[in-house]
Amino acid sequence: MSTGRPLIEAQGLTKRFGEFTAVDSIDFAVERGETFGFLGPNGAGKTSTMRMISAVSPVTGGTLRVLGLDPAEHGAELKQQMGVVPQQDTLDFELTVFENLLVYGRYFGIPMDTIRKRADELLEFVQLHERRDSRVEPLSGGMKRRLTIARALINEPSLLLLDEPTTGLDPQARHVLWDRLYRLKQQGVTQVLTTHYMDEAEQLCDRLVVMDQAKIVAEGSPRELIERYVQREVVELRFAGDPELNGQLDGLGERVEVLADRVLIGTDDGDATAHAVHQSGVAVESVLVRRSTLEDVFLTLTGRTLVE
Repeated sequence: MSTGRPLIEAQGLTKRFGEFTAVDSIDFAVERGETFGFLGPNGAGKTSTMRMISAVSPVTGGTLRVLGLDPAEHGAELKQQMGVVPQQDTLDFELTVFENLLVYGRYFGIPMDTIRKRADELLEFVQLHERRDSRVEPLSGGMKRRLTIARALINEPSLLLLDEPTTGLDPQARHVLWDRLYRLKQQGVTQVLTTHYMDEAEQLCDRLVVMDQAKIVAEGSPRELIERYVQREVVELRFAGDPELNGQLDGLGERVEVLADRVLIGTDDGDATAHAVHQSGVAVESVLVRRSTLEDVFLTLTGRTLVE
């Protein structure tokens, strides 16, 4: 990590749409070379924040500096240095995979021979070279997302913005995409991503902020957040029907969370807690002991699941 000035700095960053506040006076900084995440439910303010960073949406209040520049004054210059992967793919379905990269590269004024060379290299990188001359429309969702990432890299950006990059993809496609993003990190590309998938944030992010109702409610590395807000392990209890607990689980862990389909007990010794559950006489269908995750952090902070 660089010890110099952060690549992105925000203080009191605010975005309003009329009377509605989408982003409410948040502070954060992204260091050069790291992968930084915005984690939160739909409507938390993640995308509005990304749109301000990418110089697409003006800042309502506070200060924002990206690559040392004010997006309001240097938007065009910043866009030349950034790669953006939007929530929805905006590929040209009438063109081939290769042609999509050629056309996009021209927007940056890159010489055509350079674009062709980069396009072939990027298609190898995202494992799409065999589909080089295929039209985009019949590609799978995972292939389209990988092509969108390749397109965002055509200008060799120092900063890559990814807005919910794997939404709607199957698990295999998500893992392939994660691998490509990790390789970019190894190459020194700074990445900022939004997601409502907690396993994605835990896999990819060096640091992240949890947003809820337009505010930042927690910040740190995935491991720091887990250590700070929840116990080391969770015991998951499932029941054949609606559980009748009658206080039988009270005191068996530091935190007991009753959800619609299961009960979660936060504890520093999962095996001992699971044994205590069996000794309590509660009629449990299944008991699972697992490590705590960012999902448990979010439940603790907000009292509800991420996806709304």
